[in-house]
Amino acid sequence: MPSPREGRAAFRVLAAVSFCHLLNDMLQSAIPAAYPILKESYGLDFGQIGAITLTSQVLASVLQPLVGVYTDRRPLPYSLAGGMCCTLGGMLLLAFAPTYAFVLLAVGFVGLGSSVFHPESSRVARMASGGRHGFAQSFFQVGGNAGSALGPLLAAFVVLPLGQRSIALFAIPAALAILLLTGVGRWYGAHPAAAPGAARPRSALPRGKVAAAIAILVALVFSKYLYMASLSSYYTFFLIERFGVSVQSAQLHLFLFLGAVALGTLAGGPIGDRIGRKYVIWASILGVLPFTLLMPYVNQRWTAVLSVVIGLVISSAFSAIVVYAQELMPGRIGTVAGLFFGLAFGVGGFGAMALGHVADARGVEFVYRVCAFLPALGLLTAFLPDVEGRPVPPAEAPAPAAET
Repeated sequence: MPSPREGRAAFRVLAAVSFCHLLNDMLQSAIPAAYPILKESYGLDFGQIGAITLTSQVLASVLQPLVGVYTDRRPLPYSLAGGMCCTLGGMLLLAFAPTYAFVLLAVGFVGLGSSVFHPESSRVARMASGGRHGFAQSFFQVGGNAGSALGPLLAAFVVLPLGQRSIALFAIPAALAILLLTGVGRWYGAHPAAAPGAARPRSALPRGKVAAAIAILVALVFSKYLYMASLSSYYTFFLIERFGVSVQSAQLHLFLFLGAVALGTLAGGPIGDRIGRKYVIWASILGVLPFTLLMPYVNQRWTAVLSVVIGLVISSAFSAIVVYAQELMPGRIGTVAGLFFGLAFGVGGFGAMALGHVADARGVEFVYRVCAFLPALGLLTAFLPDVEGRPVPPAEAPAPAAET
């Protein structure tokens, strides 16, 4: 049981990584908001704009699990600050990029920084949780949600009026994050879990059952984030096409949905700590199905109400899924975080692109009628094993690294 002083220190660390998550995701989300300026500055077509998104998403999606696997074996306490240095460099390069190739290189640096940040900061959040793993994961994630909402606002009020060079101003929050993460790195490096020969706990389940459970969780994250991509990317178009609302009204509806997502994210972890994460996954993924099935067919007022309910319910799943998977694979905290954060990035990015092609061919309303069935994959939760409360086998020390 940690002392009150240790508990306060750990909460300060948790608050720091959550705030840095806000800054990291704010910088990432500001880039798409600057696309109109980049398109005009370099004479880009939509295919080249798509390549910018693809470069960032691929690096953020593919590298995160690899970073997690590596740092599970060799903890790197100061990699958090190092990753943010990549992001800072990317923002400065984007501000002064002389050619389109340098734009791609710049967003690549930002994607690289994010791929380092997410697995390691998720590990720190768990280390600083004091046993309240769900609360810590939710608190950490809601920082990212807030940052994703702030990025486009800052881009609208800073980058669009002042031009591409003003992107350099985003180096200021990146530098602040580097300072905070350096302090987090000192705390992380002094933690027993970061010791070179620290023992790693083993799963209480056979390897085959663990693999099957992870595959189910991947399917659940796929269903959640593909549906979320349909709302975050095309909800405003759906409202304008179906109800003829103004752009401002559609943006207000989107803001209400994103606010509900933030509240649901914050609530999901503590609820999972109290009643069990498997129940939260059940309620969040499958429980939202009646509302998603109704939404394409109701009037404007009920569409707004249902979108808020959907945002609250479906967003509570992710922290529960991440913590459940970390309990399923207790010695692979970074691997799990990298896998699921990377999957969330990938499904969100590629899903939005795929749904855009469907919307072009069949219309936005068709997209919502089809995507409404995605939460039915929540039925797979029935096949997840019960891991909470199981005795964990004794930890085993990792094999020593080969000398070079």
